[in-house]
Amino acid sequence: MPVHNAEIAALFEEIAGLLEIQGENPFRIRAYRNAARSVGDLGTELAELHARGTDLTRLPGIGKDLAAQIEAILASGASTKLRALRKRSPAGVTALLAVPGLGPKRVKALAGQLGIHTLKQLERAAASGKIRALPGFGAKTEERIRLAVQARQGEGPRLPLASADQYAQALLAYLRQTPGVQQVEMAGSYRRAKETVGDLDILLSAESGSEVMTRFTRYDEVQKVLSQGPARASVILRGGLQVDLRRVAANSFGAALQYFTGSKAHNIAVRRLARQRGLKLNEYGVFKGGRRVAGETEASVYRALGLPPIAPELRENRGEIAAAQAGRLPRLIEFEDIKGDLHSHTRATDGRLSLKELALAAKQFGLRYLAITDHTRHLTVAKGLDAARLARQGEEIDRLNAELTGITLLKGIEVDILEDGRLDLPDAALAPLDIIVGAVHGGFNLSAKKQTERLIRAMNAAHFTVLAHPSGRLLGRREAYQVDMERVIREAGRRGCFLELNAQPQRLDLNDVYCKLAKSEGVLISLASDAHRAQDFEHLRRGIGQARRGWLEADDVVNTRPLRQLRALLRRMR
Repeated sequence: MPVHNAEIAALFEEIAGLLEIQGENPFRIRAYRNAARSVGDLGTELAELHARGTDLTRLPGIGKDLAAQIEAILASGASTKLRALRKRSPAGVTALLAVPGLGPKRVKALAGQLGIHTLKQLERAAASGKIRALPGFGAKTEERIRLAVQARQGEGPRLPLASADQYAQALLAYLRQTPGVQQVEMAGSYRRAKETVGDLDILLSAESGSEVMTRFTRYDEVQKVLSQGPARASVILRGGLQVDLRRVAANSFGAALQYFTGSKAHNIAVRRLARQRGLKLNEYGVFKGGRRVAGETEASVYRALGLPPIAPELRENRGEIAAAQAGRLPRLIEFEDIKGDLHSHTRATDGRLSLKELALAAKQFGLRYLAITDHTRHLTVAKGLDAARLARQGEEIDRLNAELTGITLLKGIEVDILEDGRLDLPDAALAPLDIIVGAVHGGFNLSAKKQTERLIRAMNAAHFTVLAHPSGRLLGRREAYQVDMERVIREAGRRGCFLELNAQPQRLDLNDVYCKLAKSEGVLISLASDAHRAQDFEHLRRGIGQARRGWLEADDVVNTRPLRQLRALLRRMR
């Protein structure tokens, strides 16, 4: 039975959390956290690498002990280390760690000071106002915890899109191997590229007599069969993800794909438009009276309604139908439009590769330029650069650019934005650089007013170029900090700096709504991988989905420009 990278990453993340709660060695905790990130971001399944005989210790952050644990997990589907830690921990702590905004330190404080070990206890404490009295919490944190617990109890787990993708692609490949299957497609929020996915919806058409529904319920990773019939089956996978499979007739496949892709709000608006034209639209097709006039393809459905095809990423009822009617749908950005990357890290700080190794990895990925943006001194955990080390790195970049062909390195830095809005390095150190990426890595609990003023002061610094991961969120782990993002976007437009869409799977920050707002304000977006390893450049593909949800076209993204145009733009900014 295959074990996906997302499952191994989740096991290591839980181990790290439990070790921290139990007061274990910080270096061990960090090792598991780094391993969770390394495994979670890996583009190839560990099961596949292990089957090929790959030495897992060659992977970033994976030593002999962790490699042995991974091999044991791949063999058994479980972690003996985690099992032992759970036995030594109060029952329910694992569920607390899964609540967004509750890291190990807060869970430890809640357990030690209020005796909270379960979600029910947490909910009662939040409702009674006990949590706000604890140091480091407060009324707003208490309310966020209360809402997070309610949301968690109201629905199943939501996976980051990149994690859901591991399950989705394996399932699609499995179903396509079934005799008689004609078409198989993912629908739902996955197809719309939403940043998190609660379940998977699959549509297929197949020849009469195909055993595909039975084969689906016998998939190796199925933990529980919820229902099974000739046209629909629902299962729960071992990782807790629900998958619904629907079998439809080939001549209704397009209508069903449109219907089950959603969103609900988009479908309501489309059905209203159909009624206005004297048509009936449902998952079986478009009908005029009793006659089917469309349904075999999605394009035929939209055409019957007088519309051009609308990309799945736009189907949220945010103006896409009016834009389609007016012939103003955006020509959404494609991965092939990307020419370079403006955010990456070497082993000078917390990356895994040397300058040259990272440059060659970017070239192999197909990029033509790469900004090196290591951290600054304030981020001590990443061994951030001071002015002297940054200058020496700039000299090394000059030497490499004289040697390399097919890829150009840009001199940059990811400079910490301090709590008062100052940058972590002086102007004299930043002036020689091509790119200055400003980022918040602490002080997340400032008020919305102070956080907004902090970002605006930073953006108005003389050499500021890009505001990195602007909301500071980590999907499922850390809520966005309080900030007036609309004001920040307007200020970026006034100042002429860029906002980043950080494509790390747990960030996808900016979100789609603010990407669209930035576009309307004329603010260019830097679609960045935030690469720390060679495989991290694959994040750019995931970021494309988020950019498309934000209505972004190639011209709205700064790193779709050839290097000469980019340099000219940067000179005008500075």
